[in-house]
Amino acid sequence: MTFTAIDFETATAYHPCSVGIVTVENGIIVDEFVTLIKPPNNLYSHFTIQVHGIYPRDTLHAKSFIQVFPEIKKRLQNRVVVAHNESFDRNVLAKSMMLYGLEYADLNLAARWECTVKIYKSKGLKPTKLSDCCRQMNIVLNHHEALSDARACAKLYLLR
Repeated sequence: MTFTAIDFETATAYHPCSVGIVTVENGIIVDEFVTLIKPPNNLYSHFTIQVHGIYPRDTLHAKSFIQVFPEIKKRLQNRVVVAHNESFDRNVLAKSMMLYGLEYADLNLAARWECTVKIYKSKGLKPTKLSDCCRQMNIVLNHHEALSDARACAKLYLLR
């Protein structure tokens, strides 16, 4: 089991304010990366702040997506990528890359990533929010903290 799990927290729509990435080699977590990301104009919606607790003051001096991208790329390129609700995280990445003129195809990723929501739904688990899946599988989670979410997703994928 070799793959990379990722989770984005967003400031507005598809603009990330944090990313957590967990690298798994042969079933063992070998690398973890997390950073705040300054969204365009450091704008946030009230709703997203209520979800993850990240405020504009927290990202005022953070790197932009384009500055963080080399770290993301080296962890994702040519890998199997896993996310909980993969279409959301995949779209955050693809749309952020497009905003900065980066080619998503250069990452050489599958058209659809592995999705722990779909996996656990197919196992009959309901509901399949990350917190529910983690509770059911006894995985520690600090929900809506990007690294904790990515780590939990990796553990869910390992247990599938």
